[in-house]
Amino acid sequence: MLLYELKLKYERQTGEDNPGSVKETYLLEGFNCTDVETRLMEKIKPFIFGDCEVQSCKKVQYYDIRPAEGDYWYKGRVEMITVEDDGKETRKAVNILIQAPTIHQALKSLEGYLSSLDAEIITVTKTRIIDVFRAVD
Repeated sequence: MLLYELKLKYERQTGEDNPGSVKETYLLEGFNCTDVETRLMEKIKPFIFGDCEVQSCKKVQYYDIRPAEGDYWYKGRVEMITVEDDGKETRKAVNILIQAPTIHQALKSLEGYLSSLDAEIITVTKTRIIDVFRAVD
C-alpha cells in the first residue's frame, strides 16, 4: 500500500450559525488517488454540506507512522545510520510521522522510538495533517 496526502476545501459549520470554508489535509493509505479520494469522502461526508473539492492528491513516503494520544501530527526527519561490512558508514534520511499533543511530546516519543536504532534526529515539525486513515480502519 502507498500513502497519499489529500488536501480538501469544503463548507462546514465553524461556529454559531455561520458556515465557513475549511481547508484540511489528510493522510490515507491506498492503491491510488481515486481509491483514497473515495474512501475519504465516505469518512467525512457527515461533516460536510455543500461543495467539497479535492485540491491535491500526492504520494508521500513515511518510514513509519506512530499513532498515539494527541491532537497533532508531527513529521520527524531522521538520518538512519548503517555501517557496512567494510566499515563504510551510510546515512539515509527518512520521515517518521508522530501523533502527539505537543512538539515536546513528539520529540520525546521519537527519541524513545529511535533509542534501539542507530539514528540521528534532524528536525521535528508540526504538519497540517488532520487525520490518518490506514487501509484497514
